[in-house]
Amino acid sequence: MKKYQIVGIGNAMVDILANTNDEFLAENGIGKGIMQLIDMDRAVSLYDRIGPAREISGGSAANTIAGVAHLGGRTAYVGKVRDDQLGHIFAHDLRAQGAVYETRMAPLETPDETGRCIVLVTPDGERSMNTYLGCTEFLHPDDIDTAMMAQAEWIYLEGYRFDGPDSHEAFARAISATKGAGGRVALTLSDPFCVERHRAAFRDMIAADVDLLFANRAEIMAMYQTDDFAAARAAAAAEVAIVVATDSENGVHVMADGAHIHVPAVPTQIVDATGAGDLFAGAFLWGLAEGHGLETCARMGNVAASEVISHIGARPETDLRAMFRQHGLL
Repeated sequence: MKKYQIVGIGNAMVDILANTNDEFLAENGIGKGIMQLIDMDRAVSLYDRIGPAREISGGSAANTIAGVAHLGGRTAYVGKVRDDQLGHIFAHDLRAQGAVYETRMAPLETPDETGRCIVLVTPDGERSMNTYLGCTEFLHPDDIDTAMMAQAEWIYLEGYRFDGPDSHEAFARAISATKGAGGRVALTLSDPFCVERHRAAFRDMIAADVDLLFANRAEIMAMYQTDDFAAARAAAAAEVAIVVATDSENGVHVMADGAHIHVPAVPTQIVDATGAGDLFAGAFLWGLAEGHGLETCARMGNVAASEVISHIGARPETDLRAMFRQHGLL
């Protein structure tokens, strides 16, 4: 048995959630309900101006790994933070979830600080996100512990991390170590704009190394350059052993071994959709690592997604295994 069921590699950031009002957004030039990339000076300035805030480690794949840890999975994460206050918050929070986190921190004198997303929530529930990537953008091949990768049943790669100058080489190092030891590779496409920026590199990786592809409707259609969701799924299935394509309230499609499985979504009141795909992937991967069938894994993913969208924040607040039992999945 390998030491880890799933090891994630991706962004390492801290989400800073604060309540505010429309006047604050207008006074500070913040677009309501959208995500804006900001620089360090802007991040520091906004942080100084907001009121009481909740700080929790974030990043798409980090949320996925936190979900795996919440379920009791043997899991670890690789992502870059600086040796500063927010960097230590990220590390402590992820470890407190039960995940192993050993990535070497960037020194305090590094110009770029730990990445953060300042999330401002207005009374109507709308979230306005201000994202400073910071040093997470500079994940380096030297940050990849090949011994850890060799001890993983699965590695889970975050598409967002393709934007870093050394990330492609870092991913290649992780893939080589994992595959060389008999492990498998999962990739999430993360965002259709990310796909547009890196389609050729994604396609090469998918064809050569990916065993499980996660994507939503927009991402998979962007990847295969078609407006036909079914055609995009079929094109992916011709290249990847397992394709998992989510479609919001319409559920999820799983393609494997020539079969097509559709699993409806779990109805719930949507409070905050952030993290739905991340927790879906975490539950799906955990189920797969525990030996469950693909349909059960998809149902677990939908249950986990329904839980995380029912409240503010991208981490589960209810016992997911208990929810799985309620749904007859355990």
